[in-house]
Amino acid sequence: MAAAFGAASAAFLPRLAHRLAVGFAEPPRPHCADCLRPFSAGFPGWVRVGAACPCSGGYAFPVLTGAVVAAVLAVTVGPAPELPVYLLVAGPGVLLAMIDRRCLRLPDPLVGALAITAAAPLAILWPSRIGLAAGAAVAVLTAYAILAFFGGLGLGDVKLAAVLALILGFAGWPAVVIGVLMPHVINGPVALFLLVTGRASRRRPIAFGPALLAGALVGLALQQP
Repeated sequence: MAAAFGAASAAFLPRLAHRLAVGFAEPPRPHCADCLRPFSAGFPGWVRVGAACPCSGGYAFPVLTGAVVAAVLAVTVGPAPELPVYLLVAGPGVLLAMIDRRCLRLPDPLVGALAITAAAPLAILWPSRIGLAAGAAVAVLTAYAILAFFGGLGLGDVKLAAVLALILGFAGWPAVVIGVLMPHVINGPVALFLLVTGRASRRRPIAFGPALLAGALVGLALQQP
């Protein structure tokens, strides 16, 4: 059931990712980037099941990703009160990863929505862990801000890392540590492969958001309270 929910939710993401994957301070894309067909105004222009546009290719990858993420959460967390919270924020997480891969941006509104959607219910479930979660967020924010200062990360990565640390903090410090270390373990081989194949260079940085989100998933999966 969780996998079906994740797949169904992810089926709505290609259109959203296509419209939101734009440059800094640019408005959402008003038309298809491939065929230039304008998107409808209002709600119908944003909500579409399947590919971003009829001219686009398949959408199996985001659907499969949503199903796998939801299934991993269901198997590792089990029938716990926090499972619906994690399943609810999995969709925005996949959306952020899709956008970052396309345009190397993590839109602040989506990162903020991820924080509110997860932190508010988790704080209600575990009020005694609010301090731990806040401390984890501040610690990771400080560490990643230092990395960004030396040119290792973008500010979007710093904000997302802090939000994910806040969420992981409710599961305990081991989850935070795993969630902080795993993105670098994941992104290392990916970066090497892209550099060797010529798909990345100093002038073409690599999206770090997907690794941050995958690391947070691993942290939750390996360390439950």
